[in-house]
Amino acid sequence: MVRLPPPGRRVVVRYLLPTGQATDALGELLSVDAETVVVDGKRGVETIAVADIVAAKEVPPPPAPRPRTVR
Repeated sequence: MVRLPPPGRRVVVRYLLPTGQATDALGELLSVDAETVVVDGKRGVETIAVADIVAAKEVPPPPAPRPRTVR
């Protein structure tokens, strides 16, 4: 099993889709149990089966937005 940080941390989880392709969920880890991992990211809340996870890790916070420049 992949080790994950406690809920509330920002993570990236790579998992397999039913087609066999891999995709990533990037966002706040909401919960983890023996069967599922729940991540809240830009695509909304994603519930991922633990059996489908290929890799996962904690990642740093997103960079601050750049200031807009007027031309």
